Amino acid sequence: MKNNVVLIGMPGVGKSTVGVILAKILGFTFVDTDIVIQQEEGKLLKNIIAERGIDGFLETENRICSRIEAEKSVIATGGSVVYGSEAMKHLSETGIVVYLKLDYSKLCERLGNIRNRGVVIRKGQSLESLYEERVPLYEKYADIIIDENGCDIEKTINNVIEKLNRTDVQNAQ
Repeated sequence: MKNNVVLIGMPGVGKSTVGVILAKILGFTFVDTDIVIQQEEGKLLKNIIAERGIDGFLETENRICSRIEAEKSVIATGGSVVYGSEAMKHLSETGIVVYLKLDYSKLCERLGNIRNRGVVIRKGQSLESLYEERVPLYEKYADIIIDENGCDIEKTINNVIEKLNRTDVQNAQ
């Protein structure tokens, strides 16, 4: 049963911030997959990437996210979760997938040093090419797309709730 809300999108779009507040409003638990990965591995994301490389990190993320057991939870994922087909299959089966979409120019305004955030970006790859690579994946997996352009956190959350009210997740409460 789809009684979770799964937030996907680029780093910096506000998945964790929106997720915490949304969970409070819905009376759900909040799960941050980046924190789950760090706890299970006993390492920071950037250290996992440094030790195992990007492909090793993606395998770890896919493995851990494909077995997250949660009910009535808002799950904020890492931006790279969409590379893991098993993880996305599992998350899609257990939740309504909400893509928080932000234009590239607005994303650049929000992001600081992406290397310190544990962002999965290959050597020599630009943020813009990463954005262009991921957007089709986010759109592929999304049940709901929330355009965050011109929205503050409150407006984004209201838009999410409005669209969730038209789905099955509210019936699970």
